[in-house]
Amino acid sequence: MSERNPRYEQIAERLEVIVEELDELAFDELRAAAADGATSRPASDKRITAARRSIEKAAHLLRDG
Repeated sequence: MSERNPRYEQIAERLEVIVEELDELAFDELRAAAADGATSRPASDKRITAARRSIEKAAHLLRDG
């Protein structure tokens, strides 16, 4: 891609906001599990982490294509 499309950067920025929201969600899930006395990570944490990585990768691809 010889010329950058500014929309790519705009979308990448929005994806970064979603990554931050997923981080907050994951921490909330971990806090709730700890408060409930869980001794292992909740199953939802694995899904949230996988989604976060995928979205982070998408943002990276849009920026560095």
